[in-house]
Amino acid sequence: MHLRDIFRGADFSSVFEEIFGNSDSNGFDDIFSSFFSTSRRRRSKGNDLQYKLAIDFEEAAFGTEKSINVKKYEHCNKCNGTGAKNEEYAKCHECDGKGQITRTQRTPFGMFSQTTYCSYCKGQGEVIKNPCNYCNGNGIIRANKEITVKVPAGIDQGQILRVRSEGESIKSGQSGDLYVVIDIRPHKIFERDGNDIYLEMPITFSQATLSTELEVPTLKGNSVIKIPESTQTGTIFRLTGKGINNGDQYVRIVVKTPTKINAKQRKLFEELGKESNEKLKISKGFFDKVKEVFKE
Repeated sequence: MHLRDIFRGADFSSVFEEIFGNSDSNGFDDIFSSFFSTSRRRRSKGNDLQYKLAIDFEEAAFGTEKSINVKKYEHCNKCNGTGAKNEEYAKCHECDGKGQITRTQRTPFGMFSQTTYCSYCKGQGEVIKNPCNYCNGNGIIRANKEITVKVPAGIDQGQILRVRSEGESIKSGQSGDLYVVIDIRPHKIFERDGNDIYLEMPITFSQATLSTELEVPTLKGNSVIKIPESTQTGTIFRLTGKGINNGDQYVRIVVKTPTKINAKQRKLFEELGKESNEKLKISKGFFDKVKEVFKE
């Protein structure tokens, strides 16, 4: 027995009425109408754009405002994005002003209707009488727009700022968004980890040995730290609240050995060496690292 024999005489309209309810219009017609209406709404927004914005280290720390130029499609300012001169329209003759076209097809299961948006009027239900001379009826023009971007304090590398409605525009529709990707230029002396700032501070051999007060640069001006006697390379000092957004700054001391000394200095160092009976100990880990290097 053929499939068409099984369903011969079946009243599919009553089945759909049971499912979708009785109405003046076909149940499927309502579904397709709703579906394509939703599709049109989804398409009524322009494309999003992305822009890479380079800022300085201090600008990222304290926040800033930047003016950027973005080349994009903008609504025509002569016709307010309508594409129509004097905003005059006529009903679309293809869809009779409905914005969508319904086609009915006979199948072995009965009559089915399919609804699509009208390609002639782009689903608007109306067409332009006289196109705008400036945009040729497109409603959009290619333009170079200056946009102000507000960068908040403490923003980090790679973070993205969303500027609403500054993406691509489409005719008689909503503009997309602009996504600004932050690229922070490296600082000459500071490094960053979250809201904390790190700095390597060189001091002389005598400063490390005899104790001193040291003026240290921070993002918020200079600060003074006290270097105690016999400070070693790698000693870290913490400056509370001197980082980003009340983060801290960490100062790592690097003792610089003099590269050139005169005869008098040499004699002093020799005498110092005789006075000091210290013997430097090299950790076992050091030799392990040396062996690993020569094995490679």
